[in-house]
Amino acid sequence: MVGPAEDRGVKGLYRPGDSPIHRLAPQCKLLAVVLFAVVVVATPRERFLAFLLYALSLAVVVLLARIPPGYVLKRLAVELPFVLFAVAIPFIGMGERVDVLGVPLSVAGLWASWNILAKATLGVAASIVLAATTEPRALLLGAQRLRVPQLLIQIATFMLRYLEVILDEMRRMRVARESRGFAARDFRQAPVLAKSAGAMFIRSYERGERVHLAMLSRGYTGVMPTLADGRAPKAQWAMAAVLPVVASAVLFVS
Repeated sequence: MVGPAEDRGVKGLYRPGDSPIHRLAPQCKLLAVVLFAVVVVATPRERFLAFLLYALSLAVVVLLARIPPGYVLKRLAVELPFVLFAVAIPFIGMGERVDVLGVPLSVAGLWASWNILAKATLGVAASIVLAATTEPRALLLGAQRLRVPQLLIQIATFMLRYLEVILDEMRRMRVARESRGFAARDFRQAPVLAKSAGAMFIRSYERGERVHLAMLSRGYTGVMPTLADGRAPKAQWAMAAVLPVVASAVLFVS
């Protein structure tokens, strides 16, 4: 199902370890992160203390998982597009304005910016902790045990398996372009890059068709074999529930 290509493609996410968080069943961690994210999203933006307590709760989980804080902070860069969007909102927002260091900013825009940054950062941080403490194959196994639709699991499985294959293909195309003197210096090279992207799409589509035909010839009927079976002990469910339960308590008390 999931082979060496997947391991190479996600080697920067998973951190092997033997912490209490690593030992939790994947379905427990998946459900805990989803519920935590739901509570965070449902929190009114005015409750600053609640967001602070959510962050402290996640920090405790990071310590229990023995993940270096710098590891999490570095990977928070994935939300940079959301940060840029959020930073721009106070400048382009409408309605009442307030001066901040001599710059007029929209009050509604400031609230919206804070809302996006706080909730997105907490959600991304929780996802990083999940990915750092759970192998990709185990994540798929956990999703399967939570009765996630098989089609979604199959899509995720093949995405993980062939991600590195596609990246290798892109690297070979880049080397081929550069060996012919190509260098992407400005927008004038955009047509070449667009043609490369089109060729990459066609090659990926053809590869997918070949893989599908190979699966059909081996008896594939639309349902993949079960990855594994197993139930998590009640103690693991209870431990995983601590984070969303604490977050829910903070939401109702703060």
